[in-house]
Amino acid sequence: MNDAELFERFSAGKLSLPAADIDFNSLPWNKHPVFDGVEIKNIVTSAHTNGEFSFHLVRIAPNKKIGLHVHEKQLETHEVISGKGICINDGVEIEYGPGTISIMPMNVKHEVIAGEEGLCLFAKFFPASG
Repeated sequence: MNDAELFERFSAGKLSLPAADIDFNSLPWNKHPVFDGVEIKNIVTSAHTNGEFSFHLVRIAPNKKIGLHVHEKQLETHEVISGKGICINDGVEIEYGPGTISIMPMNVKHEVIAGEEGLCLFAKFFPASG
């Protein structure tokens, strides 16, 4: 299985909770409200975790980016599943590729720029986003 197939497995996966399973195929991909070429699937939401954390699958189209921004009340992590790119995290350029994990503490400016093949990752927020 290649990295892109692995990402699709997560996209079609499920959240297993004691009370029920949530099929990720039933969840929509949403266009990012600000950044062109970025789509998000909200797979674990604030409602599932009492606001403690949230998990999101993120697809960034080739040569597109999540522009420079900051989260004033959240720590964010990225786990790269497929593709390549860079993250500017607190002014430092970090190469992104499958298996890379990056942490952006609260109030740290960051942006993510996808390479020629695009970039797919998990974004996790503590406390939950949205």
